[in-house]
Amino acid sequence: MKLIRGSTPKGTTMSYTPVPDTPLADTLMAMSGASIDRCDLSDREMMIARISALAAVGAPSMSHAFNAGAAAGSGLTLEDAQAILIAVAPVIGTARTVAATQSIAEGLGIALALLEAASEE
Repeated sequence: MKLIRGSTPKGTTMSYTPVPDTPLADTLMAMSGASIDRCDLSDREMMIARISALAAVGAPSMSHAFNAGAAAGSGLTLEDAQAILIAVAPVIGTARTVAATQSIAEGLGIALALLEAASEE
């Protein structure tokens, strides 16, 4: 396993959740890195936008897992994630908000399991 990192325009580094070495994961991480490199948002603002977008599109838990490390690294807390869902609920609807809550919880579980597996190696 490796830890994927993306640089930000300000030269700071956002850490992403460790993922197995796979072409698909590498491609997804490269896409995220390119987005970070070309965006003027702070790390925190970037993760607020991403969590909002993931909720809006009904993203699966693995999408939340891939962003968990970066969200934590940007200073976002579970309380912030809850506030983000409250803010977007009127736009995305009750069903999507509830589904996003479940996906975030499952994604955090996946991210923690990956971190634990990586620390055992």
